[in-house]
Amino acid sequence: MKSLKAIMAFVMVLGVFLLAACGQEKTSTSKEESSSKGSDEKITLNLWHFDPGKREEVYFKAIERFEKEHPNVTVKPLLIPNDKYKQRLVVAMAGKNAPDVFASWGGGYLQEFADSDKLVDLTDKDIDYSRFVDVALENSKFGDKVYGLPLGISTYQFYYNKEIFEKNGIEVPKTYNELLESIDVLKKAGLYPIALANQPQWPGAFYLMYLADRIGGEDVFKSAYNREGGSFADSTYVKAGEMIQDLVDREAFNPGFNGLPYDAGAARQMIYTGKAAMMLMTSGFVNNVRDEFPEFEKKMGVFQFPALEDGKGDSTNISAGISPVWSISKSSKQQELSVELINELTSVETGTAYADMSGTPVAIKGVEPKDEYVKTFTEWINAANSIQFPYDQTLAPELAQLHKETTFKLFGKTMTPKEAAEAMEKKAAELEKK
Repeated sequence: MKSLKAIMAFVMVLGVFLLAACGQEKTSTSKEESSSKGSDEKITLNLWHFDPGKREEVYFKAIERFEKEHPNVTVKPLLIPNDKYKQRLVVAMAGKNAPDVFASWGGGYLQEFADSDKLVDLTDKDIDYSRFVDVALENSKFGDKVYGLPLGISTYQFYYNKEIFEKNGIEVPKTYNELLESIDVLKKAGLYPIALANQPQWPGAFYLMYLADRIGGEDVFKSAYNREGGSFADSTYVKAGEMIQDLVDREAFNPGFNGLPYDAGAARQMIYTGKAAMMLMTSGFVNNVRDEFPEFEKKMGVFQFPALEDGKGDSTNISAGISPVWSISKSSKQQELSVELINELTSVETGTAYADMSGTPVAIKGVEPKDEYVKTFTEWINAANSIQFPYDQTLAPELAQLHKETTFKLFGKTMTPKEAAEAMEKKAAELEKK
């Protein structure tokens, strides 16, 4: 695995421009700086995250509670769009502009910072770890040390327009063949069956993950990832690539999908306006709907990735990401205050608001969701035979990037399934020797 310094050699040239760019980024504070009783010292904590809409509102409320307990402290949140966030944070962490507290997805991305000694070890801090769901907390533990506190468990599923399905006589597909049949019906109706904005590469990667799981089961990835006799060149991955290219040939997606940035919202607008019928996306889509086009929610339904009739994978297997995971930069001069802040950002009160407002399950025990989507997603999580975390957040950074690039090329049909699978295995073998 490359060190953080090695990664920075690639991105530092862009650092000045990235740190100066404002774009859609949004800084806000919930109050003016003030002094606490018995102290005139004013303290500022900088917090970075990538969640707009209702999720950001939840963070603001948590910050307000924290600031009420610490009258001399001001927390300054900075919202950075998802597709820019990873690179911006890498630049900041390698330089002198790291935030005190920041959100991530845990996994291999966060581990790179831990391995480079850029994070505060939270293991022995004043934190009640019993309040977290074990599988979520494990995503930010490396070498038995804790480097982040999880808040959300973002499941990946299909969203669909119930009115379009009803009008075209389509039942919710339970098998992959039924999904293909629904695609054919929707095409004949002059609609885009599935909306996709794959310019950032991660949206299309969901298809490879799910198809590989449905074809070969969860052990295919585990054995390849753990280098326990498995291979990323396994026939399962070749078959998954063939099925992706079959979807492209069937014109299952909107034109130009590989050139559309997800953050810009064009694919979501196709869903909102009835031009497209479905989208495979994270539970963050519920947050998007409530922020951007709330009237669509009454038309919206959800279903899990369909079962593959002749596949080995369990149809209850689900893909999900742990997000956000709150961590503290080792360069922070206010580490104890930052610990208190991330405790508030992962409290039962914060978790309850997050679940009810953003449509996403949480990694906090004791939260009883009222939101119907959260109840459904939580039922899927509880019933799952296996939960697959995203490859690009689990694999070593070099391999994760290659995974996204090769999958992107599969969608663009500029690489064959066999070439993509063999490229992944070659890189995995190289990294194993380091």
